[in-house]
Amino acid sequence: MPNRYAYLGPEGTFTEAALRSLEPGAPAASLVACNGVDAVFAAVRAGEVEGGVVPLENSVEGGVPATIAELIAGEPLLIDAEVAVPVQFTLFVREGTGLSDIKRVATHPHALAQCRGWVARHLGDAETFTVSSTAAAAQAVAEPGAPYDAAIAAPIAGERYGLTALVEGIGDRPDAATRFIRMVRPGPLPAPTGADRTSLVAFLSDDHPGALVELLNQFAVRGVNLVRLESRPTGDGLGRYCFCLDAVGHVADARVGEALMGLRRICKDVRFLGSYPRAGADTEFTPFMPSRGTTNADFHEAALWLERIRRGEIA
Repeated sequence: MPNRYAYLGPEGTFTEAALRSLEPGAPAASLVACNGVDAVFAAVRAGEVEGGVVPLENSVEGGVPATIAELIAGEPLLIDAEVAVPVQFTLFVREGTGLSDIKRVATHPHALAQCRGWVARHLGDAETFTVSSTAAAAQAVAEPGAPYDAAIAAPIAGERYGLTALVEGIGDRPDAATRFIRMVRPGPLPAPTGADRTSLVAFLSDDHPGALVELLNQFAVRGVNLVRLESRPTGDGLGRYCFCLDAVGHVADARVGEALMGLRRICKDVRFLGSYPRAGADTEFTPFMPSRGTTNADFHEAALWLERIRRGEIA
C-alpha cells in the first residue's frame, strides 16, 4: 500500500496542489483531506498518515497562525520538505452567472486580502464572506441552494467542483506565492544538500534589555544567515513571546550546529523543527557564501587546535 499523506482540505486547495508537487504520481486514495490545520497535525502525530502538508507563510500575508501555533505547541514534529506554490486566483461561478449577478462572494481570508483591489474595482457592490479555504468556497458555490454567487479560488478547486471560470488571474500581486511544509514524526533527518534550511523556535529565558540581540548574535558571530524571524505569543501571559526562526544551512553544518548549541545555553528552551532542502524558489536569490572563518573546515581546524592546547601540545 502507498504511504498516506494528510493535507488541509477539502479537495481542490492550494495545499493539495503543494502535496501533489511533493508526491508526484501519488494515487488519489493515498491523499487524505483534513478539515483544518489542527486535524492534519493530529493525523501525523497519531500515526494515521506518513506525513502532512500545511501552509506556513504567504509572500503577501505572512505567516499562517494556525500552522505556527501547532509547530510551537503540542507533540513535536519535524519538517522534512517544503515547496513554494505560485498563488493564482480565479473567480468561479455556476454556469450562466455573470459579473452583474454576483452579490455574495466567498473565499479564504488570505485570498481575499490578495484580491481586495480587484474585488473593489469589479465587484464593488458585492458582499464578501470568508470560509476555511478557497476550496471550501468553491464547494459551497457548487452546492444546490448555495448561499454564495461566486468563489475566489485556485484553478484546481473550480475544476474539481464543476464551476465556470468567469475571470482568471484576479490577484493584486501576480508574483504572490505560498510556502508549504511537509511534517513527519521525529526520525532521521534529510541529508545535507548544500541548499538547506533549518527551522526552530526559541523561547527566551527572561525579558531583559538586549535579550533578542543575544539570540541573534548566536547566528551572526558564526556566519549563519537568518531568512525568517517571527515573534509569537507563548500563551503564558501578555508580553511573553517566542521566536520562530529559519536559518540558511543544515544542522549538520558546523556553524549551524554551534549556533544551536549557543541558543540552547542562553534560552529557556529551543524546539528544533527540522533541517531540509530549500524550496526551488530560493534559487532566485544569490546563494549565501560563508564568510572567512565560518566554513565547516574552519570550525574543524579550530576544534583540533583547541584539543592540542588541552593536551598541552602547544602553548
